[in-house]
Amino acid sequence: MTAGPPVVPRWSGAQYLLLRNVWVHKGHGPWTMALYSIFEPILYLLAIGVGIGRLVGDIEGVDVGYAAFVAPGLLATAVMNSALHETMESAFVKFTFDRFYRSVLSTPVSLTGVVVGEVAWSVLRGLISGAGFLLVITVFGLVSWPWALLSLAGTVLVAFAFGGAGLAVTTWIKAWHDFQWVQLVLLPMFLFATTFYPVTVYPGPVQVAVELLPLYHAIQLLRSCALGDLGPDLWVSVAYLTVMGVLGLVVARWRWARILLH
Repeated sequence: MTAGPPVVPRWSGAQYLLLRNVWVHKGHGPWTMALYSIFEPILYLLAIGVGIGRLVGDIEGVDVGYAAFVAPGLLATAVMNSALHETMESAFVKFTFDRFYRSVLSTPVSLTGVVVGEVAWSVLRGLISGAGFLLVITVFGLVSWPWALLSLAGTVLVAFAFGGAGLAVTTWIKAWHDFQWVQLVLLPMFLFATTFYPVTVYPGPVQVAVELLPLYHAIQLLRSCALGDLGPDLWVSVAYLTVMGVLGLVVARWRWARILLH
């Protein structure tokens, strides 16, 4: 009786794919990787948070200066961009040009392991970026150490949410110019999802629309952690981002199966 091909466990190989990505990037130390990701948000912090902040003064209803209010929003944006880069542009190159995923599936790595491993790498990448930017704003005196550590934990959830969503969206990307549609979503979200001012500046119907944006909840989570404002609204954002990440994983697994296994 001839034995059939070995059965690959459903979750097999996620850890190996994560280690592979770490190995590929080993030439770039963690802080070098963080520097690449936080250079732009630091410029925004200096130009808007500090520069324009001198004209704005304190935010109504918030007992901190403008720079301290803006910093968590820029932190959320940095983590979002880092996670999306790994599960969108990098994943697109691996699939379209390197044929990487088809090669991986010929090894004892399952499709679920590929999806989970890529999202886990995006979480680690977002965590590194978050740690780098948190160190900067802590040195600037915009957040204290106890709340900085809580914010660092929050970056893991933010990276998970956007990493899962990014890997799912990538399955619909056909060419490089399709990423322009992604930027068409990300740029307005960055500008209007309360990165630079509270949601109360908008009229009621617009507030509702803004509160549906994923970056809004990422900012609310990290801002609440950074400012020590741990109210019940925090759990709404935690639930939103958790569901977003899990749903992204499920959709990504389904879509990658359609593409790679058929």
